[in-house]
Amino acid sequence: MVSPLARREQLAFVRARGLSLRRACGLLGMSRATPSYALRLPAKDAPVLAAMKELSALYPRYGYRRIRVFLRRRGFELSWSRTHRLWRQAGLLVPRKRPRKRIASVRPRIHTPFKANMVWAYDFVFDTTASGQQIKCLTVVDEYTRECLAIDVAGAIRSRRVIEVLSRLVSLHGAPLFMRSDNGPEFVSQAILEWISGSGIATVLNDPG
Repeated sequence: MVSPLARREQLAFVRARGLSLRRACGLLGMSRATPSYALRLPAKDAPVLAAMKELSALYPRYGYRRIRVFLRRRGFELSWSRTHRLWRQAGLLVPRKRPRKRIASVRPRIHTPFKANMVWAYDFVFDTTASGQQIKCLTVVDEYTRECLAIDVAGAIRSRRVIEVLSRLVSLHGAPLFMRSDNGPEFVSQAILEWISGSGIATVLNDPG
């Protein structure tokens, strides 16, 4: 099957011989509407690709599955297959992890809070009991007031429990503008990203190192 681009090149070659458009299309067995036809898919995909590239630059460690959550928040309802097609089309592949390097100079911390309830930082702290059992502590801190809003302790804390703790804090203090975390699997899970997006909260990642 000849591609539309090849057909147009054939038409241009024939017309270069001085033939009219009608005569050239007749010789090639082509409709006269074909040369003026413009593909609609590139124009439809252009805004999605622009938003996808912007989000990929903000979250370089996220793949197309997690970026799809943020695209939905911006009003782009995409299926998994279309998201994957556009992701590959844009060449947005998640880079391989590299060994961590120490940061020589101090860089300004993005979204530094200037009032309470603006940025919450949440992370895990590990400890061991006297019997040798390891425990996991989910800590949530207001970066401006340095108040520890919650410490949830358990042997294992999954994404569902993280959402329960954050939901309780939001109902008590109201939703912050930003949630800061690292790239741990608990914090970049599909469920947590969808909950944060649905709560109208933006995410901020800790600087490496």
